[in-house]
Amino acid sequence: MREVQESIKDSVHKLLSDRIAHYQLTDYKVTESQIVNKITGTSFIFKGLQEHNASNVKSLEGVDIVWLEEAQNISKKSWEILNPTIRKPGSEIWISMNRETENDPVWMAVGAHPDEQTIVVKVNYCDNPFCPDEIKYMAQKCQKENPEDYEHIWLGAPATGDSHKLIQYKTVRKAMEDKLINTTSPLIIGLDVARFGEDKSVFCFRRGRLCSEFRSFSKLDNVAVANQATHFIRQYHPARIFVDAGGVGGGVIDILHDRGFKKIVRPVLFGSKALLEERYHNRRAEMWDEMRQWLESEPQVQIPNDETLSAELCSVNKKYDIQGRLQLEEKDEIKKRLGRSPDIADALALTFAEPVFDSGEQNYYDLKANSLESLFQTKSNNNSW
Repeated sequence: MREVQESIKDSVHKLLSDRIAHYQLTDYKVTESQIVNKITGTSFIFKGLQEHNASNVKSLEGVDIVWLEEAQNISKKSWEILNPTIRKPGSEIWISMNRETENDPVWMAVGAHPDEQTIVVKVNYCDNPFCPDEIKYMAQKCQKENPEDYEHIWLGAPATGDSHKLIQYKTVRKAMEDKLINTTSPLIIGLDVARFGEDKSVFCFRRGRLCSEFRSFSKLDNVAVANQATHFIRQYHPARIFVDAGGVGGGVIDILHDRGFKKIVRPVLFGSKALLEERYHNRRAEMWDEMRQWLESEPQVQIPNDETLSAELCSVNKKYDIQGRLQLEEKDEIKKRLGRSPDIADALALTFAEPVFDSGEQNYYDLKANSLESLFQTKSNNNSW
């Protein structure tokens, strides 16, 4: 199994078939989609995890061994569906991966803190007695010219530079550390409205430097999402609610405006022109970069300690258009790699759609004394984030 397998060509079918032919294992019958042992009845099947949901993955209950290939690409959701399904007595899950980041979902779930039923083995080209001299030469050349790339490509270490990432993993982990007691800054809500069946409508609650929580809802129609937003407006009195106006979000905005919330509820189109058009390809790149700057700013900010949020924030790769403006990769590419749409991170990004007047005070923990004394009581400038 792998996260995405659109055809049998994406699987290890050819690799296994070649080995069967090389060792002349005549007991095996190889077809275009399956490999079967004619004597024992053992069969190899090839599946993509992303193609399965909680109901049809139960067909794997009788499987003895699951081999997860390219496991660094497997999403947290896919792992959480598969892991409890493989429960036949004596069954095993084999995981092979070249770690991409510090927080690859399967590594965090299994490899980072292995229990007594888990064996973690580091195997590289130098451990392979059949490794061709050409491969050894390439590895040694990379080691001399770029030691960091060598560690990642040839020794399996997670990428450290992440120069292609908009937001660095260490930045997110730092922002997740407890430091803020409270804040009197005005409440800003970002609402990313679900477009497809698996996506969720997500509300993000942020006050100044403190992002306190996210609330996610599945399978709500426009009226139900608008009702939930109306409840939050009446209960928490936000200064602004920025709503993604693309797709079905426009319908939610129309309902809220019709209910008299036009001053509070502001539509945002991710694909529209940026406010700083000379610097950003579109509003999406602009909001995400404002979020990045906020995460890196001093005094430090605080976000919920959540691995799903961490994975989404670190999932977006950056590039530049022909005018040299910051551009983000397409959502379809992120969804293919992450296994889902980054709805939670998008909801946080939406809170940076426009400047909101803020004269609030941020109260921090005294981390050295491990007490709740206020270290900072900083007043933000007008038109700050």
